[in-house]
Amino acid sequence: MSEQKTQTKILEWLAEHGFYARKILKANKNGTPDILGCTPCGKFFAIEVKYGSNTASELQKYNIKLIEQNKGIAFVAYDLQTVIARLGPYVI
Repeated sequence: MSEQKTQTKILEWLAEHGFYARKILKANKNGTPDILGCTPCGKFFAIEVKYGSNTASELQKYNIKLIEQNKGIAFVAYDLQTVIARLGPYVI
């Protein structure tokens, strides 16, 4: 499965479970996570989607850390199961 297909599966799951989520196609800042959104209970989240042996860049890791420091949820996901594990508890 490609990174794009993984993103599509993640976005579909998020929509099915009441999350507000958007795929970021082009950001004004490098390192912005691929998917940004809000849980049904109002918590901000960001997902950097990777596929195969790809890893997050140092800038992406830095942005994930900043989001977490500001009480948001941020992580790298290689599959839908990771997203369900991290965001499933926020499903209402």
